[in-house]
Amino acid sequence: MEEHFESSEKVRDFVIGMSDGLTVPFALAAGLSGAVDSTAIVITAGLAEIAAGSIAMGLGGYLAGRTEIEHYDSEEKREYDEVVHKHEIEIQETKEIFAEYGISDNLQEKVAREMAQNPKKWVDFMMRFELGLERPHKHRALQSASIIGISYVIGGLIPLSAYFFTESSSEGLIYSSIITLLCLIVFGLVKSKLTGQPLFKGALRVTIVGAAAAAAAFTIAKAIT
Repeated sequence: MEEHFESSEKVRDFVIGMSDGLTVPFALAAGLSGAVDSTAIVITAGLAEIAAGSIAMGLGGYLAGRTEIEHYDSEEKREYDEVVHKHEIEIQETKEIFAEYGISDNLQEKVAREMAQNPKKWVDFMMRFELGLERPHKHRALQSASIIGISYVIGGLIPLSAYFFTESSSEGLIYSSIITLLCLIVFGLVKSKLTGQPLFKGALRVTIVGAAAAAAAFTIAKAIT
């Protein structure tokens, strides 16, 4: 039996939460390190940002999940209406889908008419092959919010952890940069492996984005102060 990766939505949510969690708090901590020399301030601001960021990101994931479910339900309701009130049009659209796969005209007609005998299966077929929509999991919104929010917190605590064990923010920034860049590399490799992308290219892209964000924040803070 062939093995296929079937958790793309969960991986996408994890990638969204973790990538933002690693880069945004890291950039904030770097920016503050360029402006103040108090680790307490950096930690306090970092924890506040992680809390606010995880809630905001989780809420965004929830709303996106709800929108996906509501959109599917709306399109499904319309499709049920069309197979009843625009029956022959839907038959023709079904045949056109089969034609794209090289099925003969006679067989198109026969299969489309046979399929029309089962409205539920017919609608499911049209949702997938005409509209390109897959039925979302009923708990998709809560699941997305949880994964994004939790992964954001985990990612955010990584760059901030260095400041708990250093006496100055400048020293904390050094260790935070090392820890975060290593984590970005590992995260990039894992992300690339899960999504089937080239490992080196994926790791390099994630690392460059995180480093650039932190460098920009640090430079701006230094320029202002």
